[in-house]
Formats: sequence, C-alpha cells, structure tokens
Amino acid sequence: MAGSPSRPAGGTSRRALLGAAALSAVAGPAQAQPGSPALNPPPGLWQVARDRGFSFGAAVQAELLEKDPLYAAAYEREAGILVPEFEGKWSSLQPKEGVFDFSGLDRIVAWGQARGRTTRGHALVWHDSFPDWAVAAAGEGPARARAVMAAHIARVLSTTRLRIRDWDVVNEPVADPPGSDTPQAEGELRDTPFLRTLGPAYIETAFRLAREQDATLRLVLNEYGVEEDTPWAEEKRRRLLTLLRDLVRRRVPIDAVGIQAHLQMDRPFNPAVFTAFLRAIRAEGLSVLVTELDIREAGAVPDDYAARDRLVAERAAGFLGAAVEGGVRSLLTWGLVDRYSWLVSEPAVGRRDGKMHRGLPLDWEYNRKEMWRALARGFGA
Repeated sequence: MAGSPSRPAGGTSRRALLGAAALSAVAGPAQAQPGSPALNPPPGLWQVARDRGFSFGAAVQAELLEKDPLYAAAYEREAGILVPEFEGKWSSLQPKEGVFDFSGLDRIVAWGQARGRTTRGHALVWHDSFPDWAVAAAGEGPARARAVMAAHIARVLSTTRLRIRDWDVVNEPVADPPGSDTPQAEGELRDTPFLRTLGPAYIETAFRLAREQDATLRLVLNEYGVEEDTPWAEEKRRRLLTLLRDLVRRRVPIDAVGIQAHLQMDRPFNPAVFTAFLRAIRAEGLSVLVTELDIREAGAVPDDYAARDRLVAERAAGFLGAAVEGGVRSLLTWGLVDRYSWLVSEPAVGRRDGKMHRGLPLDWEYNRKEMWRALARGFGA
C-alpha cells in the first residue's frame, strides 16, 4: 500500500521481505564490533527500562540470530522482549492446512529463554501473511471459516502456552479512511477473507477462541496509523476507539491494544492528541503498549549522520514522552539495527535519494545512536 505509514505497495508483507539473504546483499561488512566496551558500554536499553519500571524489546529474526554474531550480541545487550518478525505469522506456522512448522518460532523462544528474555507472539489472525489455502478455505462459508480459525488458534496457543504469554490476536483490523494513502472503498473494517465470510464478528470470534484456549494469556489487538496529527489519522483513531468500545461493551476478552508506531517525519505529531487517545483506550479498562516503533525520515534531510540522527531522536523523544504520559509501560521497536530494518530492505518505503533510513536505535555498524539515548532518557535514565 503505497505511502501508508506502515505498509508497502502492492500488498506485499513488509516483514516477509526481511529475509537475511536479501538484506546481506545490501548490508556490506560491519565496521565496528558491538562487543566493544568503548562503543557500547552497559547497561543495555532493556535494563535501563527495567530499572525504571518499563520494558523494552525489539522484533527479531531467527535466522539472523544464528548467522550474524554481531546481530545476536546486539539483541542480547539491548532487548528484554523478543517478537518474531515473521516466524509467528500464519504463513510461517501453517503453510499447508494441518501442517505446522514451529521451528523458527521455537529458535527465537529458546534463544530468549537461555538469556532470561521473554517472547511475545505476533500474530494469530491477520489478512496478510495468510496462505492461499487459508484464503480459499475462509471463503467456503461461515462454518468452514470458523473451523479453520479455531484450528489454527488452538494449535498455536496449545503449543506455545508455557513459553509465550502475550499474543497479538487480531492484527490491523481497521480500514484506512478516506484521505489516507490507501483508503478502503467502504466500511470501517479492513477487507479480509474472514470479514467477507464471518462479518465484523470475526474479531470477537478470534478473541473468544483465544481465551478458550488460555484463561490468563494477554490478548492484544494491534493496529497502525493512529499516531500522527492528520485528519485521516484522527478518523482512524475514531474507528479504532469505536471498535474497542464495542468489544468491551460485549465483554469480548481483550486485554490490551498495541500501537505499532511506524512514524513518518514528514507528518505532524501532537503529543497532547496522542496522549488523550491513549487515555481514552485505558478508560475502557484496556492496557496500551507500543509494538513496532521505527521512524521514517522525510524527503529532504541533512547530509551528515549526526544532524539526521538528532532529528529522528527528537521525534522519538516526543513520541515516547506522550506515550508514557498516556500510560504506556512497554515499548518495542520493529527491529533494532538499521542495516536489517524494513525501512532499508523494502523498496516501497526506501529513500528515493539513495540514502538509507536511520530509524532504529542502533546504526548500520551496531552502534548506539541519538535515538537510543532519547529512548533511554524517556525511560528516565
């Protein structure tokens, strides 16, 4: 979806394109070692957050944890929570009906457990990363669609219940409104195979199926495009809040809302507006967390890295301050290192001037940037 705050053009999954092979082709050799005390002194960002009552983590790729020791060292140093970039999605876990593959997810969980880190799940029901067989099955009538959803949720949650206690149950259900880059033709919910067959109740169904499997699992609805101060973002906030209030009114078992926070520097951000929105969600009895923070630079940027990094850090600081004021205690970035960011690997969101986005806490060579320091200060360091 061209120009969307968090999605690429052509309907291609932004995360599915983050394979290590494609990224290594553009990464080039590292120029600094993340283990160097001079470059990266302790404590890590997750420790800074933890010591002040917050939690910090980042999206991660199993293959890179195993193949790139610098990448693994950076995550061990900085991330207290891990979220699989694509290893927990439907296409990865059940590529064929009844054929499940937990190998990638298991590797992330095991890596984290060995270091005392937790993993959160992402995502049980999503219109993207949805295999062709499931698309077809969901269109075969309500009974078949519900059965397919129930079987997937049951198998995934029963397999991971002792190791993952936090899942994005439904991801990105709200349609982009008129005025956005990718407006939906009609309706306030995004067109999906389950919506077409089960109607809006598919969201409730997913949450109830998840709760039936696990009485104490934290169940999260995850959404993007509600952060910035634009008319279409305001409308999407309204749509999301309407959906949440309806779910709460009908006693649907939802515990929290994930705010993705794929921010864009050329779009205005009003801290007071965002804080008020988070407080409105919390007034419904729901927790809020930031799940996928990264920052896309604007079209014209200074030539030097230091100036660019200061601008990104200013946006990160303003956003985190508003999020904390609104009740956020947990923040995750979508990746940790610039060289492996979807902002670099995804052509639809790449910089047209040939420069590489610098939208994550660590730079191309794994060193801490101004964004890292802005987040540390935001946690109270």
